[in-house]
Amino acid sequence: SGIKAFYKYLFIENEITEDPTELIDAPKLPRKLPDVLSYEEILEVIDAIDHSDPLGTRNRAIIEVLYSSGLRVSELVNLQLSNCHFDTGFLQVLGKGNKVRLVPIGRDAIKYVQIYLEHVRKEMPVQKEGEDILFLNRRGKPLTRVMIFTIIKDYVAMAGIHKNVSPHTFRHSFATHLIEGGASLRAVQEMLGHESITTT
Repeated sequence: SGIKAFYKYLFIENEITEDPTELIDAPKLPRKLPDVLSYEEILEVIDAIDHSDPLGTRNRAIIEVLYSSGLRVSELVNLQLSNCHFDTGFLQVLGKGNKVRLVPIGRDAIKYVQIYLEHVRKEMPVQKEGEDILFLNRRGKPLTRVMIFTIIKDYVAMAGIHKNVSPHTFRHSFATHLIEGGASLRAVQEMLGHESITTT
């Protein structure tokens, strides 16, 4: 692309009369499918959590939401309490390009989020910037994306899973398991908030 751009520039500047790169095709990069966790591996990650620790309770809720709703990590850390509609089973999510979408949340995820809210978040010294944020650190501030990555990496290592797993892997797993279960590609596209169905 650098060479093509250079010759295009020379052509525009009238330094050359013909662009010798016009007929050259750029190499097609293969699209690799991302790593996905099986349902059993997700259970193994959950089993690695220490539920006697308040942060373990929070982390269980985080993993349940990631897998149940297929959120991006940025959407998870910015998820607002006021946008969690547990009575109807939906989350209102602010996605890429400030696009708002409604995403379903599963019964298990709701159950573990409510346990976290009732027994952990209530006991936290919530800071001003964290008042309407669902998931907080021990100081009552919003979690960072890096903290979510670290939490996931630690549990995956404890579960003895040798895959390149990140929070995004739960998003891929969510989509894959839905499609394997017979969900329509369009519905999954909507839930993931993808602009193009080819991405899905």
